[in-house]
Amino acid sequence: KPGWRQVVPAIAKAWLGIVLLGSAAFASAGWPDLLRGWIGMLGVILMLHFGIFDFLSWVWRRSGVDARPLMDKPLASVALSEFWGRRWTTAFRDLTYQFLFRPLTARFGGRWALAIGFIVSGLVHDLVISLPAKQGYGGPTLYFVLQGTGLLLERSRPGRKLGLGVGLRGRCCTLLALILPVPLLFHPPFVRQIVLPMLDFLKEISHA
Repeated sequence: KPGWRQVVPAIAKAWLGIVLLGSAAFASAGWPDLLRGWIGMLGVILMLHFGIFDFLSWVWRRSGVDARPLMDKPLASVALSEFWGRRWTTAFRDLTYQFLFRPLTARFGGRWALAIGFIVSGLVHDLVISLPAKQGYGGPTLYFVLQGTGLLLERSRPGRKLGLGVGLRGRCCTLLALILPVPLLFHPPFVRQIVLPMLDFLKEISHA
């Protein structure tokens, strides 16, 4: 069972997320829209994925249930395969592995299964990001295609020679591969059409 000290980081991350979300919601009109939206999204991710969900995992584990945290120190990843396969949204990873990757591997082999899996993940994110925004179609899918391509590259012989997927170089390359194309995933139309109205709504109900 986890000790009481293990719940402190979860509470701290939840509060930090609330602070960022509140800062974005109550930001002055001089803030650029995209900056305000990105800060708000970061606040939501910290509050939910790294804060509240970690706290719920701690509660379940204190009760004797083996409910692993949804996030497992993703910034510690030294490879894209480690990030997507072990550390980021482990529950979604388990579902896709059982119902998508394993059947596809049995039929098409590991490489094709991995490629198809990332394309399907991109289409799912397009469905929940681009469709509500009614713009930016294809951006999330392209983001996940790039992730799958990078993962195959780091597993290839040239990738291993370059030191991808190991040590400090692997960590730096992993972070760059994840962060640089992120505007394809959370594209400006999504920020303007979905995130900013959510922030404005939070501000309005706080004054009600």
